[in-house]
Amino acid sequence: MTSLRREWFLNVRGDLLSGLVVALALIPEAIAFSIIAGVDPKVGLYASFSMAVVIAFAGGRPAMISAATGAMALVMVTLVKEHGLQYLLAATLLTGLLQMLAGWLKLGELMRFVSRSVITGFVNALAILIFMAQLPELINVSWQVYAMTAAGLAIIYLFPYVNKTVPSPLVAIVLLTAVAVMLGIEVRTVGDMGELPDSLPVFLFPDVPLNLETLTIIFPVSATLAVVGLLESMMTASILDDLTNTNSNKNRECVGQGAANIATGLLGGMAGCAMIGQSVINVKSGGRGRLSTFTAGVLLLVMVVFAGDWVARIPMAALVAVMIMVSIGTFSWASIRHLRKTPASSSIVMLATVAVTVGTHDLAKGVLVGVLLSGLFFAHKVGRMLRIHSHTEAGGTQRVYTVSGQVFFASSASFVNAFDYKEAIEKVRIDVSQAHFWDITAVHNLDQVVLKFRREKVDVEVIGLNEASATLVERFGMHDKQGAAADIVH
Repeated sequence: MTSLRREWFLNVRGDLLSGLVVALALIPEAIAFSIIAGVDPKVGLYASFSMAVVIAFAGGRPAMISAATGAMALVMVTLVKEHGLQYLLAATLLTGLLQMLAGWLKLGELMRFVSRSVITGFVNALAILIFMAQLPELINVSWQVYAMTAAGLAIIYLFPYVNKTVPSPLVAIVLLTAVAVMLGIEVRTVGDMGELPDSLPVFLFPDVPLNLETLTIIFPVSATLAVVGLLESMMTASILDDLTNTNSNKNRECVGQGAANIATGLLGGMAGCAMIGQSVINVKSGGRGRLSTFTAGVLLLVMVVFAGDWVARIPMAALVAVMIMVSIGTFSWASIRHLRKTPASSSIVMLATVAVTVGTHDLAKGVLVGVLLSGLFFAHKVGRMLRIHSHTEAGGTQRVYTVSGQVFFASSASFVNAFDYKEAIEKVRIDVSQAHFWDITAVHNLDQVVLKFRREKVDVEVIGLNEASATLVERFGMHDKQGAAADIVH
């Protein structure tokens, strides 16, 4: 009961108001993403309703918003064009199953391998993409649009100085809508984005043949949707963790996203995932609990079905102002100010993540590049920590090499080149008690060193292998299986 109260009812007023703001912001985006995917607007709106409601109960953290998204819409375009809506619904169900499987396999733990630089780059790229998405609403338009957008931003940033109880984005949307309606200002509205549904969604199972051919068609799309959806959801959860100074359950979020997509597919909606922009709006508007997410989903459906005429009159300029506010608030300005102070590798990872994400409009590709670069820089840095010292014994007839550090693929060249194979000595002792052998490449390197000394008729002894390294050497090493000229001492 304590957990239920903490996650649902500690911030009722703030959650209800923030949920209303998010619901209004979701409507035009859900319609736009439906158009991108090539489906009727109601498919995106139903998806946003069901995703938000289900994830409110099943998700891994409170206050995170899930709905139809642009990243997911881009993946499903070809499937819809070639096979139609029913195959999209089937792919959505399979996406949900794959995501639940990922949660049960605890793949959410993989977020530990995403560095802070990648997350910062992801956030900055997202802020840029959110701003760029608003430009079509601000190009080749009347002066009234610019005036309303400027007024909306002024209300959003100045109203909190007057009253902090009511979210300023909500005030901006209500006031600008009232002004546009009363003065009859001709500007683009939500209704111009597409026709709003006039009925509640109904339960239905996709009308597709249940055979191997169908699976062959939908599986590649579902697998891509599952990966993109989980990646964006995990990144969103990490960002909200930082914003609210709380923790999220990444594995539960994977299962929750899967359950939400299964429900969405059965209600005639397209696959969705967490939305960083709307999640940030929710938090910045005062949302902290699961009630805010639930409210956003329910109010979205209620407004488009029962109050569609009023919702259709909301000026797009008002929503553009809200999204610009989100863009400005999402961007990590400190990352630019501190660009020269941070390590060069971290800055490169962050900038590369931004460049690839903005260039491809694909958040998954940007994060993948960032993670790969982080791994390469880390491997290079650790590889340089290898140290090998030596001294002679027994009147100069023996040499002892002391190895300290990590031996793996990145340090392979340094390890092999550190030994003098032409020195006129009788015996070499390699002390690896301060080293660790991580992979097959490291074992191969040790083989090379030992065999090179053998070719020079030098006796070799390897001492100090720790248990894990010794196991690896025993399984994959070859030098102790060719003549037994070297003794391996653990």
